[in-house]
Amino acid sequence: MANTAVIGLQWGDEAKGKIVDLLTENHDIVVRYQGGANAGHTVVTGGQTFKLSLIPSGIFRPNVQCVIANGVVVNPKTLLAEIDGLRKRGVRVGGNLMISSRAHVILPWHVEEDRILNECPTGEAIGTTLRGIGPCYRDKIGRSQAVRVGDFYEAGWRERISAVAESKRRMLEPLGVAADSPALDAQAICGEYADYAERLRPFVSDTTQFLLDAVDSGQRILFEGAQGALLDIDHGTFPYVTSSNSSGMGIPAGAGVPGRHIHKVLGVVKAYCTRVGGGPFPTEQDNEIGQHIRQRGQEYGTVTRRPRRCGWFDAVAARYTARLSGTDAIAVMLLDVLSALPEIRICTAYELDGERTDRFPDHVERLRRVQPVFESLPGWQKEISDVRRLGDLPANARKYLDRLGEVVGRPVEIVSVGPDRAQTIFA
Repeated sequence: MANTAVIGLQWGDEAKGKIVDLLTENHDIVVRYQGGANAGHTVVTGGQTFKLSLIPSGIFRPNVQCVIANGVVVNPKTLLAEIDGLRKRGVRVGGNLMISSRAHVILPWHVEEDRILNECPTGEAIGTTLRGIGPCYRDKIGRSQAVRVGDFYEAGWRERISAVAESKRRMLEPLGVAADSPALDAQAICGEYADYAERLRPFVSDTTQFLLDAVDSGQRILFEGAQGALLDIDHGTFPYVTSSNSSGMGIPAGAGVPGRHIHKVLGVVKAYCTRVGGGPFPTEQDNEIGQHIRQRGQEYGTVTRRPRRCGWFDAVAARYTARLSGTDAIAVMLLDVLSALPEIRICTAYELDGERTDRFPDHVERLRRVQPVFESLPGWQKEISDVRRLGDLPANARKYLDRLGEVVGRPVEIVSVGPDRAQTIFA
């Protein structure tokens, strides 16, 4: 298998971690290229459940190199806690993990900014995880107040932290943050982050050069996306999006690998749809159907534990993101969650201002006005978590998968019928 990308095609939480874990055995390197600790990738292996936020899901394969690339924003405290947690459970984390010296660092003032902005009465909440990720990306674009991982290994970094802290104090004090807030205490922050930097030193390197060398030498690279393509900062349901390019568009910039070196893109979808936080959700079922899906699928945020909004599969949105990310095939996850339902619906088009369309709107207010056009299919009402071959699925389950492939316009290549590695069907 050549270089592959795994991209979520919905609003995140598509169970990408399981797919990355499965595909890792056919790759030499796994790369996280965007997002931060707002990601929640779950991997079930050996009877244990692991939840990752920053470390690539390939960490469970001992011979695979894991890379946190330049497009990721890193909270050192969170990352070190994740490393320590994995080691305590017997997972090796050492030379098999690399962190880009170009990755930007989340500092205490970013979390404070996130809290303040979230409290501002600006209407429907965007749905931030309050982990400072958006403010860190904002500083990255603004440049003058940004701090990168590699900065901590250069002379004068303490002076730089102090200067930025003073600038942040002037900005945040009028918004109610006390001048002596721990989030602005430069001396304390320098002491804390000096320890983090020393502990992370063995992992830090120029991952851009490493990955370009890997491409030249023919190593097989797997790119692991975080969140989902509908949350892409440029192409998603703005402003109810994440702060990075979470579609396939983010790979070249976030990893430093030109797009022509990506040979296959696998789009990951749930057999239904979920969303966390604000923003329009055309197929949402705020009723007993949505509650059934939530309970059966355990649809609560991996990071936040917030209940996810649940609804029917939106083929208009998935078709758009499949095209956007250059998807070659799709993996349909959590098919077993729908097993008890007598009827299953798919949104195949929208009604927008009296006209039918199969196009995903380019403005959030137009998306808010759409009415889904549903197609109904009979359910299979049979448990399928023990099925391991496509031909052994109930006929109605196979028909549902076939129809998903048709309406998205991409073949279904993988089907998941449970969280464990073994509960996977390769079509």
